[in-house]
Amino acid sequence: MPSEHETVGAYALGILDDAEATAFEAHLAGCEWCAQQLDELAGMEPMLAALADLPGSGSTPAIGESLSAKPSPRLVEKLVDEVAEKRAQKRRRSFYMIAAAAALIIAGPLAAVAVNGGSDGGGQVTATPAQATFRTMSDKKSATDASTHVSATVAMARKDWGTQAVLELKNVKGPLKCSLVLVAKNGQRVTMSSWSVPDWGYGIPDAKTEQSKQPLYIGGAAAFQPNEIDHFEVVTFEGKKLVQVDA
Repeated sequence: MPSEHETVGAYALGILDDAEATAFEAHLAGCEWCAQQLDELAGMEPMLAALADLPGSGSTPAIGESLSAKPSPRLVEKLVDEVAEKRAQKRRRSFYMIAAAAALIIAGPLAAVAVNGGSDGGGQVTATPAQATFRTMSDKKSATDASTHVSATVAMARKDWGTQAVLELKNVKGPLKCSLVLVAKNGQRVTMSSWSVPDWGYGIPDAKTEQSKQPLYIGGAAAFQPNEIDHFEVVTFEGKKLVQVDA
């Protein structure tokens, strides 16, 4: 590796003399690797300056000398490697968080109905990913509540990580905020997804618009396996149970 590459750490720390800094900047203009490493080391000099301002540093010559001393090439190279590795670890953590978020978007609450023409209950209804997934799932349980008249079908699929579910909800009017709650055989309750029901509702047989006639399809996921589930509940945010579906 050319010697110019080895000076990127010293340049970032601000310890090169004018001639050395000028030579490195000329090299930096055409070196993508050094530009990347310099970006990784951004902020090192202010950090050292902050250390130099710590109480007592002015009265302790050894500290001042150690902060101003020019590090050996081996130390500079070690600084480059350590900082670059920490930044790489941070990027990997960010990637994993993005991947996890994407998985939640796919398995979690999906848009129930896509329309053209705004939020007034009109427009052309189109199929959604949740509805398409619902159609492919063979394990389905249904129920209609005798009091609220809300009907629900929960489609389930076993996954290595637990259970993927898609809810089909009918004959529900808003405005409401609701949740799909999984109740396990051990008594634990897990909210799989939540959503809002507009004024015109979903799955209303005698509705005036096609959108209102269409059921709501909403996805969810939980860590329990299907054989660990006792039942599902659709409940409002105020705690009212709209319908229960036994697993």
